[in-house]
Amino acid sequence: MPPAIRATGLTKRYGQVTALDGLDLEVEGGTVMGLLGPNGAGKTTTVRVLTTLIKPDAGSAEVAGVDVLRQPRELRRRIGASGQYAAVDEHLTGFENLDMVGRLYHLGAEASRSRARELLAQFDLAHAADRVVKGWSGGMRRRLDLAGALVARPPVLFLDEPTTGLDPRGRVGMWDVIEDLVREGTTLLLTTQYLEEADRLADRIAVIDHGRVIAIGTADELKSQVGGERIEVVVPTAADLEPTRREAALLCIEEPSVDQRDRRVTVPVKGGTKDLVALLGRLDAAGIEVLEAGLRRPTLDDVFMSLTGHHAEAKSAARDPDDRDPDGQDPDDQEGVA
Repeated sequence: MPPAIRATGLTKRYGQVTALDGLDLEVEGGTVMGLLGPNGAGKTTTVRVLTTLIKPDAGSAEVAGVDVLRQPRELRRRIGASGQYAAVDEHLTGFENLDMVGRLYHLGAEASRSRARELLAQFDLAHAADRVVKGWSGGMRRRLDLAGALVARPPVLFLDEPTTGLDPRGRVGMWDVIEDLVREGTTLLLTTQYLEEADRLADRIAVIDHGRVIAIGTADELKSQVGGERIEVVVPTAADLEPTRREAALLCIEEPSVDQRDRRVTVPVKGGTKDLVALLGRLDAAGIEVLEAGLRRPTLDDVFMSLTGHHAEAKSAARDPDDRDPDGQDPDDQEGVA
């Protein structure tokens, strides 16, 4: 079977900013592909090209067997999409929002009403179905937006950071909904900044930086690329970080990383507990107090740090011009939805 999504050499520029720089990507049918990277990496631009919202400057793409550039209208009949911000009409009720989407898809009045009630129940929104959306919480709006993307039962679904702005409980609830969709055979392209989200939901993960896919594989495959284990040491003050880093550098297999905010030094090692004991001994001899210390396996953040030199959730200097809300505001400058 051909891939459900195939992109070849996608390039998109905005003046001096290159949002996509020859991006290649393939997604098998019935699987979840996670696009992982910081704001500005090109995730949102990729989704907007593949959903016909913008045209690339170069490259080609097919989704659900349809050429994205040559048959945009036909493609829109076969896909669903949910962006970073809930695209719902707050002056309509939840039922009216979904009924309207069904009619826009020409499902007919009866089928549109039936599908709206079905989705409201599936997304645990039936209790608020006849309430105006303006009074709904942010999490409820996000679920309604995702329900709208599913009205026409599309075989391919694009979710652009679907849990942005949700509290931890709302995020886990959205993950449960997404997992149910995948079990039903939907192909999903998911962009995210959340490492735990990619780890839990994605069959494969494409790491994107500066508009290119720089690594791709399962979560375990990517983690195995960096190898070894990590010692993490938390010290009482910022002044303790540099002497801790110096002591750790004598034991680790690559340069330790330092987190100023959490006062944490992360040390890649090969010797496991032996190296942990040795490091604690050196710190004690140097008179450096340790608040916490432990040994762990590599994470996706370690993968990203190894590949790019910065953490996956860090802001990028080269911003993605499409990574903005409909009013043109940078999402990093907005408060999360309560």
